[in-house]
Amino acid sequence: MNRWRTVLLWAGLALVLLVVNRGIAQREQLLRDGTVVLLELAPVDPRSLMQGDYMALRFAAGDNITDALRADGRMPRVDSDWRATPGGANDGYAIFARDADGVGRFIREQNAPTPRANTEVAVRYRQRGSDVRIASNAFFFAEGQAERYAPARYGELRVADDGAALLTGLRDAARKPL
Repeated sequence: MNRWRTVLLWAGLALVLLVVNRGIAQREQLLRDGTVVLLELAPVDPRSLMQGDYMALRFAAGDNITDALRADGRMPRVDSDWRATPGGANDGYAIFARDADGVGRFIREQNAPTPRANTEVAVRYRQRGSDVRIASNAFFFAEGQAERYAPARYGELRVADDGAALLTGLRDAARKPL
């Protein structure tokens, strides 16, 4: 009996490590091969006493997505009347066209990453109440670096074909990395 416990313990540990390492490998592949899209920012409060220095982010495209959801009747205009669907949220995909500098311009919202033209990029968003989140709602940086990131105007995302996106950096108004 003791031997089976040991075998099950090691098998469980191996399974956990396999799942964790698979997730890490998928994100590493996204960082390496993902399409770069720059989305305009609408920064919020850059300080948290519990978490240290960070910039709370709100992407300007979130307003476009909100408008599209309201036009379809999937997000009421009165935020207090919003009720989550079963499962907790209305998630979808924002379709962007990139300009020559890689800046994404919102085109439409849809329920799946396809169909879309070869020149378009689908980015998954998450709707939580009246808030639309794209990739991440915060960018963390080393303490004392707030001035370095204060001029941020664009979030740099790496986007996979399935719409998964990772925030990889911030850029200034001239689209230069900070």
